[in-house]
Amino acid sequence: MDFTISMALVDYVPVIFFGLAAVILMRDLYDKMSKGAFALFAAGVIDITLAGALKATYKLFYAAGTCDFQALNHMFFPVQSIGFLLAGVGILAMICHKQSEKTAVLAVVPPVFQGTFVFVGMMVAGLGLIDTVLCILAVKMKKSWLIALFAVSFVCSFCMGYLSSKDFAEAAMNWIAEGVNVVGQGAFLAGTVMLHKNGLADLK
Repeated sequence: MDFTISMALVDYVPVIFFGLAAVILMRDLYDKMSKGAFALFAAGVIDITLAGALKATYKLFYAAGTCDFQALNHMFFPVQSIGFLLAGVGILAMICHKQSEKTAVLAVVPPVFQGTFVFVGMMVAGLGLIDTVLCILAVKMKKSWLIALFAVSFVCSFCMGYLSSKDFAEAAMNWIAEGVNVVGQGAFLAGTVMLHKNGLADLK
């Protein structure tokens, strides 16, 4: 693995962006969700943030020569992809008001340990649900231009899915992936902040 300390530190940036956006969304959407939907959404975004932070920590340990902490590396895709799926279903439930049905669907989605493709698919699908619902809210708030930011967020996530199939032992691929991730999560944070500033918490 061709990791450097600077690369590992940059890897924390999209994690911080997503974590900030998640906190804003949880605060603004809390009274719009049932307890079940909010629990799914909150558990999902916490999973996503922790998975990203632990993967960045793995790179930092490796680059610093501390240790090759394989558990932190191997848990990234399962934990983050399930987190995106939980968060996506939770925020979709807020729109559909069918929390019990969505929870039942989750029960039949066990972790699959057959490469990363299944987990990447879950991650992209979950973020797609989150971005779609936020686009719907933007339209309701007459801020349709924010759709562009969430579209960039989703496209970058889709690109991350593609990049995950490449050889991350090379430093160049890591820098490309980190750049795409920073742009994607930055767009997600920017869109979330704009929704918040334009009264998402007060939307009926």
